[in-house]
Amino acid sequence: MKYYYFTFLSLLFFFSCSQQKATKEKTTINPDYDKAFEFREKKIPDSSFIYFNKAKDVFLKQKDSLGTAKCLVNMAIISIDKGDYFGGQEISTEALTYFNKDKTEQFVYLESAFHELGVASSYLKNYSQAIIFYNQSISYAQDSISILVTKNNIANAYGKIGAYQKALALFSNILKKKMSNENFARILSNYAFNKWKQNPRYNAKPELLAALHIRLKDHDLWGQNASFAHLADYYTLSQPDTALFYAHKMYEGAKKLKSPDDQLQSLLKIIKLSPEKETKQYFNIYKNLDDSLQTARNAAKNQFALIRYETEKNKADFLKAKAENIQKQKDILLRNIGIGTLGLCLIFGYFLYQRRQKNLKQEKEIEVKKTELKYVKKIHDRVANRVYQVMSEVENTTKIDKNDLADKLDVIYKISRDLSYDNKDVHNEESFWIELSKMLYAYASAKTNIVIEGGGEKLWEAIKEDTKAEVFCILQELMTNMKKHSEADSVTLNFKRENDNITVLYVDNGKGMEILTPKNGLRNTETRIESISGHITFDTRPDGGLRVEFSFPTL
Repeated sequence: MKYYYFTFLSLLFFFSCSQQKATKEKTTINPDYDKAFEFREKKIPDSSFIYFNKAKDVFLKQKDSLGTAKCLVNMAIISIDKGDYFGGQEISTEALTYFNKDKTEQFVYLESAFHELGVASSYLKNYSQAIIFYNQSISYAQDSISILVTKNNIANAYGKIGAYQKALALFSNILKKKMSNENFARILSNYAFNKWKQNPRYNAKPELLAALHIRLKDHDLWGQNASFAHLADYYTLSQPDTALFYAHKMYEGAKKLKSPDDQLQSLLKIIKLSPEKETKQYFNIYKNLDDSLQTARNAAKNQFALIRYETEKNKADFLKAKAENIQKQKDILLRNIGIGTLGLCLIFGYFLYQRRQKNLKQEKEIEVKKTELKYVKKIHDRVANRVYQVMSEVENTTKIDKNDLADKLDVIYKISRDLSYDNKDVHNEESFWIELSKMLYAYASAKTNIVIEGGGEKLWEAIKEDTKAEVFCILQELMTNMKKHSEADSVTLNFKRENDNITVLYVDNGKGMEILTPKNGLRNTETRIESISGHITFDTRPDGGLRVEFSFPTL
């Protein structure tokens, strides 16, 4: 028996499309889309398929995803209706890639796409997969009638795989809903038939005949054919003559409906139930009809496949020709650019030569200035800060050891002497941590308390000497800046080593700075930290102190 509910949902989908057609034309002009519907209404599916395919390509060029998807869904419906079930599944699946599943206004099309996948799976007797697709269709359904019809399809699919308990539970649930006579008759007949299939002793006759009576009263030809099929099967074993009567009724109805599938099903029943002398006659009719149907469906499959193939081939040829044309234009452009570039090189060669000579002279002057700035920076970082450190110690120490003072002045002397050799100043006999601690505590006074947290010899293991020297200079710059400008009475330095990084946190409670961007001497700290692949941040506000955190890798 043909799935005549397919026609109902297909019409529902087409109606929705036509309702939105006028609105669509305001934004997107696609005459092929309108022609496709005209051929569909005239029942010329082949031409309708062709124009939907053309309209799809137009929508693709216009980057209209919804229009593209709608064309594909219509093409899938036509393919399935003409017996190209695999082709219909492929087209429906492609359509899903163009829909936006988050937009409610597209749910009606998503419902239809999944429903078509379910119908195709049912025709291919893959009922378990059909149930999955039908449930996905329901998840997007906005109309109670379409939900009811799809649930009926799911229940029928359960019956096809022998899951009668699930089928009957679903049918019973549907029968509690308010519905039209047509739907009530459909579901009642399906319910009774599946209940009889589950239990052959069940008396389904009253319900099957009640459903047929409603369908006869409402002139529902498709429904009548479904009832005839159920009654023929129901009476096959108990009353073969009655079963044959309904099989003939189904055959006559199928011819009126021009449904070859229903004709074939009814002929199979007639062949099984007829006397032996009549069997050959009906078998020949069945064979001729089946051959014709298969030929027509194969032709439709080939035709639809050919239409899509030719479209893709033409598109590929067009793109290839376009690419070749672009390549030719590119080659010509590159040639012209090459000639032009060569001409420019010849024209400006002489001027570039003269400019080069001038630039060389300027570079020498700049190099001299850079050298001057380099030594000014070195004097500031290595000499001035050292001198200020010694001054701070002299200022804050009540009893001065002259020998110690002389040693420190000697270090400053050596640093000044060796500046031209780029020697570092942190290389005496004491460990780095001891010398660093001495330098930091040298800035302590009666008014300024220095607190050091963390640190120690282990912290500086395997650290390069150049890195140590830069860290020493950075901290010395911070302490000098504090002493000169901040008027802080508390300074805290925290050292910690985590994984492959050392982090140093400097905090004072001085005046802070007007803006966060460091100026003057503090600018050197950024340059130095970058030289050792580190990172530094300044956090300050007027009268809110200064917080400086920098980190650098140990490797």
